[in-house]
Amino acid sequence: MTAPDLFFWLCAAVLMMSSVFVVSARSLVHAVFFLILAFLNAAGLFILLGAEFLGMMMLIVYVGAVAVLFLFVVMTLDTGQPGGTLRARLPAALAAGAILLLELAFVAFAGGPAEVPEPLPGGVSNTRALGRLIYTDYAALFELAGAILLVAMIGAIVLAHRYRPGVRRQDPVRQFVRQQGESIRLEDPAVGAGVSEQGR
Repeated sequence: MTAPDLFFWLCAAVLMMSSVFVVSARSLVHAVFFLILAFLNAAGLFILLGAEFLGMMMLIVYVGAVAVLFLFVVMTLDTGQPGGTLRARLPAALAAGAILLLELAFVAFAGGPAEVPEPLPGGVSNTRALGRLIYTDYAALFELAGAILLVAMIGAIVLAHRYRPGVRRQDPVRQFVRQQGESIRLEDPAVGAGVSEQGR
C-alpha cells in the first residue's frame, strides 16, 4: 500500500467517524469541533484527488468562516456546561490531536502523486474546468442550490424568531396611513413637570 492510499484511508476513516460524532455529540461545542475535523479531512481528500481549488475552498470557506461562525454562535447560546471534568475529556483531546499530527506528517513526508492528471486537455487548470462545468452543464442545478439555501436561511430565521412581550416594535401600516398632522406633536409642559408618555 502506497503512502497516498494510506492517506486516503486515514482521511476517509476520520471523516466518517467525525461525521458520526457531529450528530451524536451531547455538547454543541464538541459537535462543531467534530464538524471542523470533518471539513479538514474532506479537504485532504480533495487535495489527494488533484482538486486543489476545492480543497482550499473547504479550508478557507468552511473551516475558516462557516465552522468558526457556528462555534461563535454556539458559544453565545445558553447551552449549559459541558459534561465531565477536564481530566475526563483529556484522552479524547489527545487522541484527536494525535490523529491530526499523523495526518500532517503524511502530508509533509509522503509528497504528491507522481503524475498529476490534467482536468481538461490543453493544460486547463482545475479552477477553470470547475467553472466551466458549474456554469455551463450544471448551471440550473447551481441556481437550484442557491434557491434551496435561500429557503433554508428564511426557515432558520422564522424558527429562531421569538415573540417577546413588552418589546416596542414598529407598525408599518400605522406609519404608512398616518397624516401630516400626526407626525409632529407639540407639547407645553409646566415648569419642572416634564413630558409624560400618556400611556403610549
